Amino acid sequence: MSAIFQKNPVHQPVVRLLLALLITAAGPLRADDDEYFRPVTPSPKYVQECGACHMAFAPGLLPAAAWQNMMQGLDKHYGVNASLEAADIREIGRWLQVNSRSDGRAQTPPPENRITRSAWFVHEHRKIASAVWQRKSVGSRSNCVACHSGADRGNIDEDFIRIPR
Repeated sequence: MSAIFQKNPVHQPVVRLLLALLITAAGPLRADDDEYFRPVTPSPKYVQECGACHMAFAPGLLPAAAWQNMMQGLDKHYGVNASLEAADIREIGRWLQVNSRSDGRAQTPPPENRITRSAWFVHEHRKIASAVWQRKSVGSRSNCVACHSGADRGNIDEDFIRIPR
């Protein structure tokens, strides 16, 4: 490309404009997984039903198959009967499917459909000392909002992490 600039400086602005357009059209180029967890508008029914017992996890944290498994097994949801009306299961299930992780890399549900056992979660948190998870301010691996203030909205961007003391 520098040959173009050297041979005809008149082309410089045109080439720069084309490069800017290409970069803009491609979207942000990122090396981490954060781009796959897009913030979504929460489903009021999901927040009401699921958020009543725990954080209403962003649907992009699991692939569609994991959410489907979970919605089909609400009568034994991690040792608790979390059964819902059929209409609520359909509504919440549909919303989870539409907004689930769909980056093409993580379509297999993690063990027990647990976000904290998914390959991306284990990889991203591999340097967190076990003592951090045991802090009262953190509580457990599933308390995403302890460190990611926007996790309930799907924002787990590394730029906004604050690990509490």
